[in-house]
Amino acid sequence: MRILFAGTPSTAADVLEGLISPGHEIVAVLTREDSPVGRKKILTPSAVAEVAEAHGLPTIKANKVNSEVLAGISKHQIDLAIVVAYGVILRSDALDAVPKGWFNLHFSKLPHWRGAAPVQHAIWSGDKETAVTLFKIDEGLDTGPVLGFAETVIEPDETSGELLGRLSSIGVTLLNQELPKLYAGTFNLSEQQGAVTLAPKIQRADARINFTLTSKEVENLVRAMNPEPMAWCELSGDPLRVLRARAVQGLFAIGPGEVLVQDDLVLVGCGSESALELIEVQPASKTPMSAKSWMNGQSAKVVLE
Repeated sequence: MRILFAGTPSTAADVLEGLISPGHEIVAVLTREDSPVGRKKILTPSAVAEVAEAHGLPTIKANKVNSEVLAGISKHQIDLAIVVAYGVILRSDALDAVPKGWFNLHFSKLPHWRGAAPVQHAIWSGDKETAVTLFKIDEGLDTGPVLGFAETVIEPDETSGELLGRLSSIGVTLLNQELPKLYAGTFNLSEQQGAVTLAPKIQRADARINFTLTSKEVENLVRAMNPEPMAWCELSGDPLRVLRARAVQGLFAIGPGEVLVQDDLVLVGCGSESALELIEVQPASKTPMSAKSWMNGQSAKVVLE
C-alpha cells in the first residue's frame, strides 16, 4: 500500500525511520517548509525533511495543504497517509483526497489530552500513565475513531523530551502492529471513550514558575517544560531557567522563592512549607550549569520570583 508520511519535528523523524526500516512503502513525505534557526536565522529543513532526503524520498514542503499541494500528492498515487506532528490542520478536501484516509499517531490516550501538547500537559498535571493512540483523522480536533493504542507508565523523573523519545519508539511498534491490518482490510475502528481534556500549545508564559505552588507542582512544571520552552523565573529582574529540579520531602521554614544551601543541596522554598531542590539552571546569556556552581557565584541573599 502506497503511503504518504506527514510530519515535521525530530520525534516524527524517528517514526519515519522506524517505518522505512521494516520496508513499508513510503512513496512521499509531506513536511513543513524550511524555517529560520539560531541567532543568524539560517533557513533549515525540518528533521523529517532531512530523513526523507537521506533516503531519497520525494518531499513536499508546505505549511498548509491547499489545492496545489493536493495536486502534488495525487501524483504519487497515495493510498494511505500517516501523520506524526505535522503541525497543519487538514480540511475536508485534503481528507477526501487520500482513499484509505489519514491516520494520526497521537501521544496520549484519546480523548485525554487532545491538542498540540499532550506530553507536556500530562507531565504538568502529574499524570502517572499515558499512551500512544493511532486514530483516523476527521474534521475535529483529535476526535476521530481509534485504530489502536499502546499504554505506558510515566517515569517519576521523566522530562517531556525523554518521554517523547520513548513514545516515538512505542508509536513505531504500534504502527508496525496495526498497519498490516489496514493493508488487509481486517481492521476495526472504535469511537473514543472517556472524559475529554485539552492540551493547547504551550506558551512561554505557561512556563513561568509560581513558587507559591507546592514543590511537587513546580517539579512537574519543570519536567513538563524541558526541553521547550524551559521553566523559568526571575532573579533581580533577569530570567533564570530551571532545567532540572526535584521536590524534597519534609517541611521547611523558608518562604516561597527563598534560596538556601542545606546539606549540600540548593533548595528553594515553595508553597505549603515545601522545598524544591535545584539541580541544573541556566542564567541569562550563559550556558547550563549545576545549581551548586550557580549558587557559588551569588554574593547576596537569593530570592527567586
